[in-house]
Amino acid sequence: MIKSIGHAAFDCYDYEKTLDFYTRILGFEPMFDLPNDDGELWITYLRVSDEIFIELFPKSGERPAKSGSYSHLCLEVDDIEITAKTVTERGATLDNGGKINTGKDGNLQVWTKDPEGNRIEFMQLMPDCLQLRAIERIKATKIAG
Repeated sequence: MIKSIGHAAFDCYDYEKTLDFYTRILGFEPMFDLPNDDGELWITYLRVSDEIFIELFPKSGERPAKSGSYSHLCLEVDDIEITAKTVTERGATLDNGGKINTGKDGNLQVWTKDPEGNRIEFMQLMPDCLQLRAIERIKATKIAG
């Protein structure tokens, strides 16, 4: 049935600034663009990992009032301190002065926003965190099964 999350998609009212954030600051590689029926840019695909993408949809006009219930995008990182330092050096502003917190599940986290105001969590899985324990249980079940 469901294999994975394939992509997250964001409307971009400041496309160039948002593209710069995801490529230069976060380091995601542009993979391809898709035009609309008029030949204008419709979607830019950015590679997050081998099988996961972010789609950027350039928009014009006024930003609509918020609808839906989007909370945040979480990006798993190897080293939260290096990630925080790198994205800050590249121009990102981290929430809470860049303070790294331990979440209730035991993961390390630090937060930012993209130019469109979307919240982004950088998360480092810690050895005893609940999420890593759940992943290990899933892997053990697959091996045993």
